[in-house]
Amino acid sequence: MPLARNPILNTDSYKASHWLQYPPGVDATFFYLESRGGVYERTLFFGLQSILKEYLAKPVTAAMIEAAKAFFAAHGEPFNEAGWRHIVDVHEGKLPLRIRAVAEGTVVPTHQALMTIESTCPDCFWLPSYVETLLMRVWYPVTVATISWHVKQTIREYLDKTSDDAAAQIPFKLHDFGARGVSSAESAALGGMAHLVNFRGTDTILGVLAAREYYGEEMAGFSIPAAEHSTITAWGKDRELDAYRNILRQFAKPGSIVACVSDSYDVFRAIKEMWGGALRDEVIKSGATLVVRPDSGDPADIVHQALKMLNSAFGSAVNAKGFRVLNHVRVIQGDGVNPDSIRAILERITRANYSVDNLTFGMGGALLQKMDRDTQKFALKCSAARIDGKWRDVFKDPVTDPAKASRAGRLTLARHREFGTFKTVPLRDGAVEADPAMLGAGWQEAMATVWENGELLRDWSFAEVRACSEAWSG
Repeated sequence: MPLARNPILNTDSYKASHWLQYPPGVDATFFYLESRGGVYERTLFFGLQSILKEYLAKPVTAAMIEAAKAFFAAHGEPFNEAGWRHIVDVHEGKLPLRIRAVAEGTVVPTHQALMTIESTCPDCFWLPSYVETLLMRVWYPVTVATISWHVKQTIREYLDKTSDDAAAQIPFKLHDFGARGVSSAESAALGGMAHLVNFRGTDTILGVLAAREYYGEEMAGFSIPAAEHSTITAWGKDRELDAYRNILRQFAKPGSIVACVSDSYDVFRAIKEMWGGALRDEVIKSGATLVVRPDSGDPADIVHQALKMLNSAFGSAVNAKGFRVLNHVRVIQGDGVNPDSIRAILERITRANYSVDNLTFGMGGALLQKMDRDTQKFALKCSAARIDGKWRDVFKDPVTDPAKASRAGRLTLARHREFGTFKTVPLRDGAVEADPAMLGAGWQEAMATVWENGELLRDWSFAEVRACSEAWSG
């Protein structure tokens, strides 16, 4: 977003005054990011790299300083002109920060540090706080990736029960329908990309492009030809059959997949009399897989009814696990889909002896929009400051809300090699990484320096992120 490309203005207004508020003698500060709980007990860390590349990769310039100076003068805030000119003159516009984080794709329990930010120049001790607003926005791709990952675990649970090839089925079981329901193109890009860490199906093109731009993945997601209501209803109610026949003739080829929304008028009539009646032989002869999309009604009930009717029309085979897999046809449910309804639908069809092979989900607002920073209670807090040459603990501990108490001291995250568990641990004064002697047997450093003094030190590929995420599945 061009409006946000000046990092001096990509902050909260009150941040402009904070450099004057720290105690005398401070020359360094240390901050950390944590999920303090929330809907899910684990979060999938993802998206920091895209934020760093988009907003911190370009050095600060004198022109940016002049623009910010004029803005804050009119806006009513003081401006640290000398501090920013120091960054341009001494650091060539590169922000003197060290940012460390867990590997992208890592699934970490809540109440653990995920990322740390500290200043590397005594004259820029105020900088970690200043970029808090910008870096805090990582909560959004982390939360989308977390929701998507947990849904994946739910679907995998039922696939393992009902499918002969769960591993091949899972990548396309949750399709991103969220592009039109988000607040901005940037949200579509970040959220759509975060979903693709876990799945391969999407209609959010900007998410695919973001994975290409920031993580080097040429084609992270895939889609198929599909109808919307306008392409059916434009034919008129009396020509609904012609609309469906046109879909088949345009797209149904041997080995292809085509989806068609079928509830414009009467989904039960469409399945029984059209797809399973007048068009049945055409569907079979085409060699394609027809995916019927009901788009209204109670999700669990409508999916079950659609499967029963399609089974009556096209038949099915019983797989090695004793569950029915439909011939020639499948169902995609994209209405009323959220993590809870997905589990309810899967439970219903499994009890009815249908394999999850028969079903795909499309999720929109519940995937990319129905969340906020408090879904996982994200906080980015100062935990240490160096004052008069000595590091001192910094923390908050409000009596009115103990859940908002913050950590104290310079810290990092450790992981146990054998058990895969995590713990947030203190750093020795001046150390960047954990001291192995302090960690104990079996523990190792779980963070890496990803950004230092304007340089990206760790450039994750999307394949690496996906592999990391998958390693935490099951």
